[in-house]
Amino acid sequence: MRLPVHRTALRRRVPTLVATKLRHPALFHVTAYRPKQQTQDPRLKEAEELLEDQFALLRPAYEVPKNPIILAHGLLGFDEWHIAGQKLPGIHYWRGITESLAEKGVEVITATVPPSGSIEKRAEMLAQSIERKAKGKAVNIIAGLDSRYMISRLQPSNVRVLSLTTIATPHRGSAFADYLFRRIGATSLPHLYKTLAYFGLETGAFEQLTMKYMAESFNPRTPNVDGIAYYSYGATLRPRITSVFRKSHSVMQEAEGPNDGLVSVKSAKWGTYKGTLDDVSHLDLINWTNKLRWWIWELTGHRKHFNAIAFYLAIADMLAKEGL
Repeated sequence: MRLPVHRTALRRRVPTLVATKLRHPALFHVTAYRPKQQTQDPRLKEAEELLEDQFALLRPAYEVPKNPIILAHGLLGFDEWHIAGQKLPGIHYWRGITESLAEKGVEVITATVPPSGSIEKRAEMLAQSIERKAKGKAVNIIAGLDSRYMISRLQPSNVRVLSLTTIATPHRGSAFADYLFRRIGATSLPHLYKTLAYFGLETGAFEQLTMKYMAESFNPRTPNVDGIAYYSYGATLRPRITSVFRKSHSVMQEAEGPNDGLVSVKSAKWGTYKGTLDDVSHLDLINWTNKLRWWIWELTGHRKHFNAIAFYLAIADMLAKEGL
């Protein structure tokens, strides 16, 4: 038999019920929102190892190479940038990486080259920087195309290179560079270069990033040198809707396949290919990771899968195991 409930009595019970549930949150079933898992490009696992979370955490110990490591920044990079003059602390390109390597006993030397100069000019400056800072020591270099040119073409007698490790370096150019030149157009390009020069930026490097230049000019005249170990890593990215690499990744995905937003996996391969870093952007590679993004992801139950410091320490460990 159904008993009638007076409305006044019902109103009295509602606050009590709500208060009870607030005191006991387990009574509520909450489902946290998790972003839909994006699938990996099937082309990734066909030819090389996919490095999914091998560098997520720091290992207890790393071996130390016998010889110094040279870190040389890429295009538009810098060693240390002082926005407000020398009186205030500068912004370091290798955020936390040089310090972490040094703490483990690795001798680290940072080289400074023109941010947007031609490969040839950057290579000359790189050779001078290594000569000045390494003081005749044999070195392992972590850098890019300017290092390849220095080793192969300049062959400075006072710089002894044991190995070159490149990370997401466009050895075969970039489809996104081709795309930008098409969009800018031949008639607008001189005006753009003039504007960049006004702000103190050289422009020699930009056209050297095209796929045609690398295939027809740079690579044929810049062979590897016997006796030097060449290692390389690539990276692939699955950009979220807010990623600055969303457009560039889309352009390159169509033209070259898996990429990190600026350089494709195919273009990054050179020498002994060590593998493809999974879902890592070009900025993640130098520890310029968006900390807010990872904080939000951790709140939703995701685990950070890449630590740039762990990655560079692993490279040092690899060089040590190779006797370098």
